[in-house]
Amino acid sequence: MLVNGKWTADWQPVQGVDAKGGFVRQTSSFRNWVTPDGSAGPTGEAGFAAEAGRYHLYVALICPWASRTLIGRTLKGLEEVISVSIVEPELSAEGWRFAQPDPINGATYMHEIYTKADPEVSGRATVPVLWDKKLGTIVNNESADILRMLNSGFGALASNQYDLYPETFRAEIDALNDYIYPRLNNGVYRAGFATTQQAYDEAYADVFEALDTLEDKLEGKSFLFGEALTETDIRAFVTLVRFDAAYHGLFKTNLKRIADYPNLQAYMLRVLDVPGVRATVDIDHIKRGYYSIKTLNPNGIVPRGPAIPGLYEPAAK
Repeated sequence: MLVNGKWTADWQPVQGVDAKGGFVRQTSSFRNWVTPDGSAGPTGEAGFAAEAGRYHLYVALICPWASRTLIGRTLKGLEEVISVSIVEPELSAEGWRFAQPDPINGATYMHEIYTKADPEVSGRATVPVLWDKKLGTIVNNESADILRMLNSGFGALASNQYDLYPETFRAEIDALNDYIYPRLNNGVYRAGFATTQQAYDEAYADVFEALDTLEDKLEGKSFLFGEALTETDIRAFVTLVRFDAAYHGLFKTNLKRIADYPNLQAYMLRVLDVPGVRATVDIDHIKRGYYSIKTLNPNGIVPRGPAIPGLYEPAAK
């Protein structure tokens, strides 16, 4: 991680644990918002007006949090408005790494983007990051914020085909997001990175409680709130699409696969078939990335499988 702007030791997935030995995720540190007129958003400072070509998105295809924003960029038709860089899937000793020097800032590692924004920054250099090319700084590194601002912060520059946070469902969206995040989105990480049996058992139970709840909620529905795709569907999908390939085995959340849940499996494929979403999913990146985490997989062996119906068929070797 970064300590006062200096890279310290090799990258480790767990930077903090609670009293039970449970995984504690770092709080995002840059919380400004892009808005149509440059006024301040819900957090942070003003000065980040929507402009074509001004902003750049840094993502990793293995990362569910980053993939939320990549899907949002696509669904809102912002591909020509916001440029994008994709880091390598494998985690290096210095964290996320670019295959070639980053064309925006000339960086080799993601942590260099953070120190360019704040030379004294401390913490992990995570993705996604929304970068302001005009001011030379990070706008925001919280995926939930970025997804919301992609939905409404770019005004007429964005497509109105999808409203990912419709006013009629906002209270329900917020409530279901708050339920899904600790139990499922972060629950798989709490299980995979647990340092005690108790912490693992609690996370494992939460993951499958959430999956069972979503399986029931999707009965007779196309999406979680009926026929309209919302940000909650994106937040659920990015975990579901990685589950059988990585979390089920490597993270030890192995009671069931998504393929064993009829409604969830059909729902995952339904979201995958929304135009533009499939292009944001790379199962080979996902497997290479997660199985490069040495604390979970010291020998770095990437499994050939699994076959994931409708999504991924491993090549025979």
